[in-house]
Amino acid sequence: MAITLIGIVTIAVVGVTGRRPGRGEFGEWTVGKRRFSTFTTWFLQAGEAFTTFSFLGLAGIAFGGGVAAAFALCYLSINFILQYFTAPRMRELGRKGGYLTQADYFADRYRSPLLGKVVAVVGAVFLLPYLQLQITGLGLIVQLATGSRTGGNLSMVLATVLTVAFVLWSGIRGIARVAYLKDALMIIGLVVLIAGVALSVNGGIGGLFETVRDAHPNLLTFHQEGYDATFFVTAVIISGLGGGLGTLPHLWPPVLAAGSGRALRQNAIWLPLYQIALGIPVIVGFAGILLVKQGSAPNAVALTLAGQTLPGWLVGVVAVAAASAAMVPSAAIVVGISSLLSRNLLSAGNERAQLRTNHVCVIGAATLALVLGLTRPGLLSDLLLLTYGGLTQLAPAIVMGLAKKVRLDAVPALLGILTGVGVLIWLTFGGVDVGTFDTGLIALVLNMAVTAVAQLVVRSRSTAPVPAEAN
Repeated sequence: MAITLIGIVTIAVVGVTGRRPGRGEFGEWTVGKRRFSTFTTWFLQAGEAFTTFSFLGLAGIAFGGGVAAAFALCYLSINFILQYFTAPRMRELGRKGGYLTQADYFADRYRSPLLGKVVAVVGAVFLLPYLQLQITGLGLIVQLATGSRTGGNLSMVLATVLTVAFVLWSGIRGIARVAYLKDALMIIGLVVLIAGVALSVNGGIGGLFETVRDAHPNLLTFHQEGYDATFFVTAVIISGLGGGLGTLPHLWPPVLAAGSGRALRQNAIWLPLYQIALGIPVIVGFAGILLVKQGSAPNAVALTLAGQTLPGWLVGVVAVAAASAAMVPSAAIVVGISSLLSRNLLSAGNERAQLRTNHVCVIGAATLALVLGLTRPGLLSDLLLLTYGGLTQLAPAIVMGLAKKVRLDAVPALLGILTGVGVLIWLTFGGVDVGTFDTGLIALVLNMAVTAVAQLVVRSRSTAPVPAEAN
């Protein structure tokens, strides 16, 4: 517990060392001077892409669904391929148009402040459960590592307060500083964890998979309940499109802050190296099949194994690494939500007013996510499943807006987004059984159909001949 708490405080102290923006410089707080190096952009993009899911979620899926956990490696590959083409163009448009948020892009490219406001609402609503996931995940990490539920709740409060503090102080520059530390800690934590597993399994890693092949062969196929081939393919598609096409609002500031399109292309080439590290939680999940009692909570597998195979102080190191993987994405998500609300939805005057409003939104969003995490941790569980699916409904309009000349009108884009979000909510909360098919993909197909039909109607009306006036 001592090592974990000291680690959380250290992470926040590093964040505060980021340069504080000048008074009233909302743009500096959000995207810096738009001159971040390839090195800094690398850590910003990696820091926001690899979260508590990398520690807890992947190991849990491997524990319950076997090789289906590899979907994360597949969709991230699609992300980076798409980002090679889309991110430099987004940065170029952002520099010319002065964008600070994703919603700025929509309002400018489609000449529609209303569309910008709708996108701001959609982004904030669907990012909130993602923020709660990071905070709740951090509490679970500490609880599992220390055996103390009270310690887990205390860590959630402490980490949230400290994250808000360094975000308010230094904005994206503070997040960049912490991202350097977070990536180093994550690699150290994963290496320590895999070493403990390798020493605890007969025959090491090779022996582990031989045993799984002989005792649980189904785990090496897509035949587990809830984790079949349909789940795998549709989850890869929707998640790959979501990240690769810039539908998650908190991924825009690092892109807009990059010093050049070349930096973003270089990162898209080399960031897949992180997928080597992501293989470790998958291996840990398979080890849990042999070493952890069946029926255990899937998300507890990684830290449970750490407790079984490592001395206490090393468990603390792993917990700090996992905590950093929660705090950096939390900071980025808070910036994403608050910027959308203060700049695009509330439209608070000049930059100084926007920065003041933004600070209030930072505190409000973090407090709401923390309260929900402490009191109703399962309240947004269903909505969490909508995060990628819901935000991917922005994909068609984002793609059309990247063209040199935007050939999609604002009304069809708006109708498509509203249709996709509405269908997704209906499928999720209406008790509609679609099996393991990703509901976000179903909603996206209908979204695109409505967008296309609406565009045809708009264009047909605009080109229709005007009847001559009666004499």
